[in-house]
Amino acid sequence: MTQFPDAVELTQKLLSFNTINPPGAEHECAAYLGALLEAAGFRVDYAAFAPTRTSIVARIGREMDKPPLGFTGHIDTVPLGAAQWKRDAFGASLEGGRLYGRGASDMKSGVAAFVVAALANAERLRQSPGATLVITADEECGCGGAAYLARHTNLLGEVGALLVGEPTANYPLVGHKGALWLEARTSGVTAHGSMPERGDNAIYKAVRAVDRLRDFDFGVEPHHLMGRPTLNVGTLHAGLNINSVPDRATIGIDIRTIPGQDHAGLRTRLQQALGESVEIVPMIDVEAIYSDPAEPWMQRVFEAAAPHVGERPQPRSATYFTDAAVLNAVYRDVPICVLGPGEPQLAHQTDEYCLVDRVEQSVAIYGELIREWS
Repeated sequence: MTQFPDAVELTQKLLSFNTINPPGAEHECAAYLGALLEAAGFRVDYAAFAPTRTSIVARIGREMDKPPLGFTGHIDTVPLGAAQWKRDAFGASLEGGRLYGRGASDMKSGVAAFVVAALANAERLRQSPGATLVITADEECGCGGAAYLARHTNLLGEVGALLVGEPTANYPLVGHKGALWLEARTSGVTAHGSMPERGDNAIYKAVRAVDRLRDFDFGVEPHHLMGRPTLNVGTLHAGLNINSVPDRATIGIDIRTIPGQDHAGLRTRLQQALGESVEIVPMIDVEAIYSDPAEPWMQRVFEAAAPHVGERPQPRSATYFTDAAVLNAVYRDVPICVLGPGEPQLAHQTDEYCLVDRVEQSVAIYGELIREWS
């Protein structure tokens, strides 16, 4: 039998790869995972959308009437931040049941857990509909790796259900809001700061736009689980020097949408509110995900998770977005559950860690779902 690391050891190994995004550099980490999976009989395909920016799709199983079970997770991480870390940021610190490192919770522990669950059940999967593992690069900057797989390759195939190993402390979530990130740009005419009447100040136009954004009406009813869509002005950049009239200003807008909300229609509504003097440019556009919690497979996930979370799970959703928003367009609204061992409140934090117990619990949950699917 092929030997492979346990999930905590594998998490430590994945943390040792510096995949901070930007720049990313996920290739070595992807190649390590690919080699593990290939040794266990998985077919592994690599998809590089840029030098060193590699995603993988690993599959095992027989072609049958039932499609495979899908798993997805990303191996890029956010930067360390300005604050000094007290523990090693690349996986060397394992203390008191906590494994520290950038990406420990978000979400290399989740990737390690579903990879180990798949490896442990490889023989069973080989003679069944099997499993497809989609492990992506560049999720943190807008799901770039998943988008490349969806739009430029035919590697994804089909799945019958999808587990997303993002951090939930193993509590199953039935969806997440979408994200529409925009830049609103205003233009003017520069002039000397002592003669502002000769110019056209782009900041004044931007300030008027921000006031309209503050009062923007989405015109939709709240979702019964996710509530209302939200809008946040996150950045405002303008001016090159204090003694000139600025001729350009840029507003960064972060909108989180709810299921059923049409992003194209939302952009039109936003343009009407801001007026034609404001140019709107999309940056990230991923729609919300929602699966009916009464769907039989979702109920089965709830049952598998219940012993590990100490209660019968109730329908909840995530505040963040995931690669499932992109993959859903290919997998055509299969049931999607977000469930992973990471601690959601520790994502992107200084001294990020995951709990060893949670990683082991995830392997058990994933393994149970694999065996049942098979």
